[in-house]
Amino acid sequence: MPEKTVLITKASGERAPFSSIKLRQSLEKAGAGSDVIDQVVSGIEAQLVDGMSTKKIYSQAFSMLRKHSKPVAGRYKIKQAILELGPSGYPFEKFVGEILKRQGYRTKVAVIIQGHCVSHEIDVEAEKDNQHFMVECKFHNRQGYKCDVKIPLYIKSRFEDVKKEWEKRKDNESKFHEGWVVTNTRFTEDAIQYGKCSGLKLIGWDYPQQGSIRDRINLSGLHPVTCLTSLTKAEKQKLIDKMIVLCKELCDKPEVLEEMGISHTRVKRIIKEGEEICSSSTSHN
Repeated sequence: MPEKTVLITKASGERAPFSSIKLRQSLEKAGAGSDVIDQVVSGIEAQLVDGMSTKKIYSQAFSMLRKHSKPVAGRYKIKQAILELGPSGYPFEKFVGEILKRQGYRTKVAVIIQGHCVSHEIDVEAEKDNQHFMVECKFHNRQGYKCDVKIPLYIKSRFEDVKKEWEKRKDNESKFHEGWVVTNTRFTEDAIQYGKCSGLKLIGWDYPQQGSIRDRINLSGLHPVTCLTSLTKAEKQKLIDKMIVLCKELCDKPEVLEEMGISHTRVKRIIKEGEEICSSSTSHN
């Protein structure tokens, strides 16, 4: 007899069949070995019940992974870790700026740019070769949220105002200008359709198929400090308040942890986890 399909509940409230293949893929991307993957998948399947939330499945898988390897668990929780960068959007803007910088762009974060009609505060201004980009970051700290068509409509109108002014500059005559919207969540179908039609580039958690936020994190090897399982929630927030957003930054400035009153023994443990996440992250998640 065919195995009974178990429906799970997503953060958006939608129900979908549980896929052990997707779970395996996410564990593999985090760097888990085949034996650990088999153990985690078997453990989850043994606890599955109809209507179980994806949040609970993730939580259980994370707990199992953490027993085997903190760095692997840290990479596995990347999506949740980005949600934890809030509540303000600035740490996410800095994170996006650093990813683009790692990919060869010259970037400025939180800049005021004069448009044709009014001035605009732009999240990230990026340049590469003869290309010039206005990047707007839309951060959301709750699961299941989707950016609807109103957001790209609004960003497109701002970009057109900025573009008119950019094109007036002599050094910009041969440059290609483009507006981007980058979010840590997903876009609605209408938003995607509008982006394609209007020439506005949309980058979401798993959109487009190549070049999504998830892909760019993999390629850049950059992970937020909120990935670190050795830190408490309060400690992560203190680091974000100090604008230490990346594991790499923390590994370069371990003295920040001691200034926070963390013992030398724990500092060594935290930095070790950070270095392990950074060292192998380019081929995982």
